[in-house]
Amino acid sequence: MSDNFGIKEALKSLGIKDTNSGTSTGSNWLPNEGEKITSTSPVDGVQIGNVVTTSEKQYDEVVKSASGAFKEWRLMPAPKRGEIVRQIGEELRRQKEPLGKLVSYEMGKSYQEGLGEVQEMIDICDFAVGLSRQLHGLTMHSERPNHRMYEQYHPLGVVGIISAFNFPVAVWAWNTMLAWVCGDVCIWKPSEKTPLCGIACQNIVNVIFKKNNVPEGVSCIINGDYRIGQLLSNDKRIPLVSATGSIRMGKKVGEAIGARLGRALLELGGNNAIIITESSDLNVAITGALFGAVGTCGQRCTSTRRLIIHESKYEEVKNKLVSAYNQLKIGNPLDETNHVGPLIDKDAVKMYNNAIEQIKQQGGKMVLEGGVLTGAGYESGCYVKPVIAEASNDLQIVQDETFAPILYILKYRELEEAIEIQNGVVQGLSSAIMTTNLREAERFLSQAGSDCGIANVNIGTSGAEIGGAFGGEKETGGGRESGSDAWKVYMRRQTNTINYGKDLPLAQGIKFDL
Repeated sequence: MSDNFGIKEALKSLGIKDTNSGTSTGSNWLPNEGEKITSTSPVDGVQIGNVVTTSEKQYDEVVKSASGAFKEWRLMPAPKRGEIVRQIGEELRRQKEPLGKLVSYEMGKSYQEGLGEVQEMIDICDFAVGLSRQLHGLTMHSERPNHRMYEQYHPLGVVGIISAFNFPVAVWAWNTMLAWVCGDVCIWKPSEKTPLCGIACQNIVNVIFKKNNVPEGVSCIINGDYRIGQLLSNDKRIPLVSATGSIRMGKKVGEAIGARLGRALLELGGNNAIIITESSDLNVAITGALFGAVGTCGQRCTSTRRLIIHESKYEEVKNKLVSAYNQLKIGNPLDETNHVGPLIDKDAVKMYNNAIEQIKQQGGKMVLEGGVLTGAGYESGCYVKPVIAEASNDLQIVQDETFAPILYILKYRELEEAIEIQNGVVQGLSSAIMTTNLREAERFLSQAGSDCGIANVNIGTSGAEIGGAFGGEKETGGGRESGSDAWKVYMRRQTNTINYGKDLPLAQGIKFDL
């Protein structure tokens, strides 16, 4: 492993070893019983370390520990739970650089994006601290005399979290920090493609929990492939499972949870589009489209997949995009002079190549050809060229989400047509319009406009702020994480009525002679 970018020091700071137990109930790391997952960096193809998977017996031990911890954790006042989360935010600030480097090296996103992901963790800690004093209900007037009605929220219990490789730490934090201040305990299954990021986060949390005498079981981690995820999905002891990943995966998780009438928070695929109107500021539009399409090598759920361009601007936008793409620097993401890093692994490269073949077979036209990069600096075999293709929205390959830097450009004449194209996919995560026309902007944001969970004006589809609820509609799953009132999904709602009078009036005027 080359240490030109301080990776060895980062791993040491985060407590990462050559072989790591993948199962923990907190500070208690369970003995190695399962198989080994080898984490190999897509940056240089070098093995970073191993994580030992969770056995079914160990999984049961983890759930029992979490269930026991919940009984104690839920009784701690929410502001005190918030204070512990505040300290976690401070520890993340201290470890921001090494954790950002690990995210970049294990996942392949740029170092700037790695640091940005850790900053998202810090931001959600700050949000959760304030939230810990605002878990409010409502008070309602009763129709009965001498009665008071109100509603309150109680913690659910054990929350299962299944996260994806593309945001190996932030999505866990979005769920966990809110769940913790709500009084829940968490069991996290990180992606088997980025397991060391999960171990690092558990180590960071353990430092703070030890200082505050937090009981074992409040923060648990399990590791493995889809089979470990199935244990969470089918476990009646887990009232809520939050799962981030593909639509295919989400349907299976949702089916399993629905069969036991549990709760599912699903954040699934995106097929996000930007509409570029005749009145758009092209400097803004091109910048938003470029970052949205090639950021994280096209491996964000909010990545821009489609550009829907007004016919009067089509050729100009296409030419500007080609010029911008030709200036992209592809290489080691820890080198801040590079714009685009690698795909996560060689399986992703195969999907990328297959998508290019499908574009050609289905009648699309290549504007910028793709290909796998070889030679010095590209030894991992995971570096690819970003692609631009002209296509129509009804092509199956356009309808499908390909987790790679492939951008489809489409032409429209009237705004209604553009919105219809934008909405004409099964996914409904993020969307944007580039316009300086107020009527166009408001039309896009109206009830007859974008059908996505996120709709932006003059910013791209990629990225989100902590303060707003994040999630999408249709086959994106309908879940909401992070800000606004997303905290309510981690709690159960209870309506209370108190009779402080001397009589008990019954419904529908029923009376008993007693």
